[in-house]
Amino acid sequence: MQSRESQSWGRYPHATPHNILDVAWPRDVDVANQSETLLAYGLGRSYGDVCLNDGGTILRMSHCDRVLGFDTQTGRIRAESGLSIADLLAIVIQHGWFVPVTPGTKYVTLGGAVANDIHGKNHHRVGTFGCHVVGFEVVRSDGSCKVCTQAENSDLFAATIGGLGLTGLITWVEIQLQRISSRLINEESLKVGSLKEVVAAIEESDAVWDYTVSWIDVTQTGAYMGRGLVLRGAFSSVPDLTLHLKPAKPLITIPMNAPQWLLSRPTIRVFNSLWYNRQQSRVKSRLIDLEPFFYPLDSIAQWNLLYGKRGMLQYQCVVPSSGGVEVMHEILKVMQRGKVSSFLAVVKKFGNIASPGLMSFPIPGLTLTLDMPNTGQRLFETLDRCDELVLQAGGRVYAAKDARVRGETFRAMYPQLPSFIPFIDPAFSSSFWRRIQSDH
Repeated sequence: MQSRESQSWGRYPHATPHNILDVAWPRDVDVANQSETLLAYGLGRSYGDVCLNDGGTILRMSHCDRVLGFDTQTGRIRAESGLSIADLLAIVIQHGWFVPVTPGTKYVTLGGAVANDIHGKNHHRVGTFGCHVVGFEVVRSDGSCKVCTQAENSDLFAATIGGLGLTGLITWVEIQLQRISSRLINEESLKVGSLKEVVAAIEESDAVWDYTVSWIDVTQTGAYMGRGLVLRGAFSSVPDLTLHLKPAKPLITIPMNAPQWLLSRPTIRVFNSLWYNRQQSRVKSRLIDLEPFFYPLDSIAQWNLLYGKRGMLQYQCVVPSSGGVEVMHEILKVMQRGKVSSFLAVVKKFGNIASPGLMSFPIPGLTLTLDMPNTGQRLFETLDRCDELVLQAGGRVYAAKDARVRGETFRAMYPQLPSFIPFIDPAFSSSFWRRIQSDH
């Protein structure tokens, strides 16, 4: 296939792989006889360069999406690694099952979910995606095909969960699903006036509710810094006919790059104010479908084009709970001093359930996610200062969202890296991995 550019969801950085191979069957790929480095690519929803392989070969796996086995009684499902959560849900919800962990988009493949050990709004209850993986198969460049579980090839199992796609080609994944009686979610929204109140409301919600997430206003200063809306929810326990409803499709599609001024600092400030004040009461309750609760942005196809032709950066960090609010305050102050605004800023709390993944991102503490237009050098310098605060606090950044962290900083954030490196398949690499091996 002819060389062409590949992109992540943030559309930064740019990468031109030498080859892009559309894989029809997982075993079609001869990983043992390749002259260039390989990297599996799902649906490209990683934000930075963890799914890019500049100068190498990209293996597009989205056509490898067959269900290999589904026990509707126990909720065990095995499928090829290119199956998306969207297509999986279209199959399993009607039988009364849901994915135990889902990110904010359903357009993620099972292989990508394992490689990035995704997390969701219920980490405090069930941990990461990797906690629910029964097993998978990895094809290595030495010609071996290894079935990995917590009992069989357990070291490779741990290295592959959160292993950034570097331990070999994941061909199939088996997971344990979660039983549900309805598509409907009981949701409550709490309006709170500061970051400290947001965190207190999250902790209160986590003790009772299955899912908790908060949106915060990063444009406010002083006592109102970090004011926001805390959303908490749980599946309705009342059996109904909603399980057989068809999944939602995007309502609109962004057809082209938006002008740069659309998500500039003034417009982001206006949006933040309007979004916060749209809820008049302190508490608002409603019963809603799972789609707008879990996947609100999926209703807008190609929403990443709203950030313009320069693309966007997403920054996600986690810091330990002790002193976490103060660290988050300092990060928001650094962002404001750097004249950086986030269109969408989210705060959650990770619980104490450890992932089986060696390189998994979550640790117990507060996690902050920021979506920002790519405005260039000032933004990069500002995020470097945020990295320093996170590292000093004993935290880390999420590789699946990263496009620019310095190598020495990332290596300091993940002291388990030396234990992970021996499991990397020599035929596999990525733009991200080469970048964080460098100090430049």
